[in-house]
Amino acid sequence: MVRRLAASALALISIATLPTAASAQEMDLRAVMGFGPFYRSGPSANPIPRETVMFEGRYAPGTIVISTRERRLYLVQGDGTALRYGIGVGRDGFRWSGTHRITAKREWPGWTPPAQMLRRRPDLPRYMAGGEDNPLGARAMYLGSTLYRIHGSNEPETIGQAVSSGCFRMTNDDVKDLYDRVRVGTVVVVKN
Repeated sequence: MVRRLAASALALISIATLPTAASAQEMDLRAVMGFGPFYRSGPSANPIPRETVMFEGRYAPGTIVISTRERRLYLVQGDGTALRYGIGVGRDGFRWSGTHRITAKREWPGWTPPAQMLRRRPDLPRYMAGGEDNPLGARAMYLGSTLYRIHGSNEPETIGQAVSSGCFRMTNDDVKDLYDRVRVGTVVVVKN
């Protein structure tokens, strides 16, 4: 009798964890953005912990310096240190460099795929409301007049990888931390 109950419970758990059509579609959408398997981040899920490091360079305090080669973002502190965050960067053919400013900040932003992405993938939704399943994650900081952003991700396993379409992704915990430390107008220097 106990074995039958255990087998029945296991069967119910298996059915409950089968992917739904909606979650399968979310996973497909995430693959388009260069994300890995559907995964939720938590406080201990960051593969590259945020830390204060020594930092040399002639940047004003508050400047963001992104090293795509290192796959790290530095927030210059002004005392010879910087906060260093792990990031995901653009895959081959989507990396770029330059200097811009943060022109807007959004919490739980909606996502409108750019025209270039829609040409590559016409099956994408034209708009996706902000929320936990949105590819932009918990926060986004928009870079100048470019299509690119520093944004969150619900998939920390992509941090440290070159998988995006040119945006810089962070864990949701890290992007919230950075978002609270910077303002519109912050200089962002992207180095390859």
